[in-house]
Amino acid sequence: MQRLRLWLIVAALGILAGCATQNVSHAPGADLGTMKTFYVQKFPADQRGIELLFVKQLNAWGYMATAGTADKPTAPVDAIITYQDRWAWDITMYMIRLNIQVRDGKSGDIMASAESMRPSLERLDPPEMVKEVLQAALKRPK
Repeated sequence: MQRLRLWLIVAALGILAGCATQNVSHAPGADLGTMKTFYVQKFPADQRGIELLFVKQLNAWGYMATAGTADKPTAPVDAIITYQDRWAWDITMYMIRLNIQVRDGKSGDIMASAESMRPSLERLDPPEMVKEVLQAALKRPK
């Protein structure tokens, strides 16, 4: 009986530890549907080119997107995307967390944010993680 109870507790913890989570928030009154141009500010610690994945996905959806290391783009844009990626090791390196902020291109105010956390058993490739958080932040259908 004692072993059965222990086995059930371990199984329950294993199931709970493998859950992907997603958090999304939008500023009241933020009109994300009017945005057409984006600038993705490269996260200084990023050595994997994640900013280019954002640009590629946004362009694939028909937006105009560029990326760079400067705080502000050289030309006016509707929105600036900032992000933080976090990586973990489990046989191979994988992106465990990605969070973004969509900021107004003029004021810099945060209009939306999204975060995806995917432990090892729920992991996605970086392009899929980028797509997932962008869909949530920009309210795009899946």
